[in-house]
Amino acid sequence: MLRSPNTNTMKRLLLLLFCVANITFAQKELTHEVYFDTDKYDVPLTEENRLLLFIESLDGVAIEKVSIYGFTDDRGSDNYNLTLSQNRAVAIKEVFGGYGINNDLITNVDGKGEILLKVIAKDNLHKIRGLNRKVEIIVSPKTEEGPKETVKDTITVTSTKQKTTNDIITGSINVGDKIRLDKLYFKTGYSVITKQSKPVLLEIAEIMLKHDNLYFTIQGHVCCTKMSRDAVDKKTKKRNLSLARAKFIYDYLAKRGVSKRRMKYVGLRRKFPLGGKPEEDRRVEILVTYVGKNIVKRD
Repeated sequence: MLRSPNTNTMKRLLLLLFCVANITFAQKELTHEVYFDTDKYDVPLTEENRLLLFIESLDGVAIEKVSIYGFTDDRGSDNYNLTLSQNRAVAIKEVFGGYGINNDLITNVDGKGEILLKVIAKDNLHKIRGLNRKVEIIVSPKTEEGPKETVKDTITVTSTKQKTTNDIITGSINVGDKIRLDKLYFKTGYSVITKQSKPVLLEIAEIMLKHDNLYFTIQGHVCCTKMSRDAVDKKTKKRNLSLARAKFIYDYLAKRGVSKRRMKYVGLRRKFPLGGKPEEDRRVEILVTYVGKNIVKRD
């Protein structure tokens, strides 16, 4: 005759199941996918914004390693697809580095080539190929006890590669360098710059026009919010002020003739305060993402 388990036995069993569930959850890998346009390895703006949200979600996670794998669709030769997939993986690594992720944590950056099609219906062919043009990111949390390195620990307020616009002029600029646009200030609560900052922005536009070998991401910041939140744009009443500030610079440069193909923009909220005056955090920085052959346009 079978006996029902007593209360103490049931409690021990439930406690064991709870501990196993917690361990399993703690060890679970975090994944994200980034999708690309046909034959391209530059990260589309919408995908970079999604990737930034994923990176932000890693705050407080003790990371063991990050693996990045690039893929292509089934078109193109094997060599072409391997090169393209590798370039896509490297592009994602550069984005991670630009947002302060320690390169030592990124242990795999591999191009895997094409993903074979699994066609269910011809109508799905275009969609399936689009889903195959991607990079897979796998973040493995630490499972051992001891000192833990989190994403927050690896993000620094000021990059060791901090440069100025003068470095663009002299040609001493590299991928991953960050240019803080000093003396370019925004009105409190708005995405428009102060009157005194207009000559500074004009000078930046002229430099970028002459040095069209640079590709870059415009990063917007805000001050004075809590818990890394974005601020409210008083004009639109939306909580996206850092993004709006980056887009203001993007739109201005585009109007002055800088190709939109060279630029992207993101809002970093109040993730990277400088620790100084509030107006210094109402800022925009430029992250260099690609440096081509230096062909300077002359007047």
